[in-house]
Amino acid sequence: MNDSTSEPRVPVPAQSTVYVVGGTSGVGLEVAHRFVAAGTQRIGLVGRNTERGEKAAEQIRSLAPGVWCLFVAADVNDPTQARRAAEELNSGLGAADILVNSTTSAFTPRLFHDTPPEDVPAILMQQALGPINMCRAVLPDMRSQHGGVIVNVASDAAKCPTPGEAVIGAAMAAIVMFTKTLAMEAKRDGVRVNAVTPSLIRDTGAYDRVMAEPFSAKLFDKAARAASLGVAEPIDVAELIVFLCSPQARRITGQAVSPNGGISAG
Repeated sequence: MNDSTSEPRVPVPAQSTVYVVGGTSGVGLEVAHRFVAAGTQRIGLVGRNTERGEKAAEQIRSLAPGVWCLFVAADVNDPTQARRAAEELNSGLGAADILVNSTTSAFTPRLFHDTPPEDVPAILMQQALGPINMCRAVLPDMRSQHGGVIVNVASDAAKCPTPGEAVIGAAMAAIVMFTKTLAMEAKRDGVRVNAVTPSLIRDTGAYDRVMAEPFSAKLFDKAARAASLGVAEPIDVAELIVFLCSPQARRITGQAVSPNGGISAG
């Protein structure tokens, strides 16, 4: 273990190696774009769809001279695949200074009494396990270099009871509590860990999916009307994540921040 009295190494995005899990589309891909805008030149993307992942990596490499982006195909819900993904990115780019977990499951909101019991384990595991597995995979390197930043993307359902999201909310709450607890454990090693908990995010696959289902569309249309500051877009969430990974946020850890346009507070 590192000496907790020594000054932690604070990553600077322009000098960092960044891994983005779920970085092949939606918020994750926008996060990669924003890191390039901040000067990052080494970016690893992790996702399950190889064709989409390779296209995303090519897109990121085209954004600026000198940018190297490596894609690794993996289902990080499996701890063995998460560990392999981290090892491949480490080999190709170097150890992670910054890890962003932006994974989503394919489940849409449904009242608990309408949820098939056999779906419950998958909803919990496919949402919560990926970030946990990836944090475990990269944490040893961050501890050894006495510095690093992790941001886990969950949702407002972690903090605000929402009809139709009893199980999804439980999974999101698991991510948030894991994030806060890991922040308390890892701070002595100079590693900061925060969560971002948006509600609706326009122009994402998840948004299109929930709006295509009558029950969830009615639910989230009401939420959208409560967003007096506007429904979040991928760039809003991505900019917040990049800020949390920057030296300007070096005193922030163990927090769950909701960029939701005013849908909820707390």
